[in-house]
Amino acid sequence: MTLDNNRQRDEATIELLRKLREKLLSDDISTARLAAFELARKQEDGLTILSEALFGNYPRTAKKAAAYGLRRMNGRMRKMAAEVLEQGLKHRDRTTKAACIKSISLMKGGASGKGGSHSKPASGKQKIMEITKKNGAKTKSTEKMMH
Repeated sequence: MTLDNNRQRDEATIELLRKLREKLLSDDISTARLAAFELARKQEDGLTILSEALFGNYPRTAKKAAAYGLRRMNGRMRKMAAEVLEQGLKHRDRTTKAACIKSISLMKGGASGKGGSHSKPASGKQKIMEITKKNGAKTKSTEKMMH
């Protein structure tokens, strides 16, 4: 490649990283997560931008998306991303700390951390319970319904 081709490619890369950083700092969590996912594939440049967003004075959505991006890093960058998340556990900002705790938990195969009722059957249908008398015999009304 010639020097001009390298310079054009570098300028295009810098522009792409600038746009992804801008999207990462968005108030819309979906936009921020998509940018974090793309930054996770950018190796060192992505790690730098995601770390900056996680530890900087940025909105909650940016911090959560940055933790997501660090969690999504692969290959040789995964260990470095895990180290950044470990550093976040010692951070004084509670949003940063919470995002790091959740990401580390998910990286280790933990549950998603979302609460909620798990009493619904998997099929989405409610189970019909059979009514019995005190002695355990079925009532006539339930016997008729079963035949």
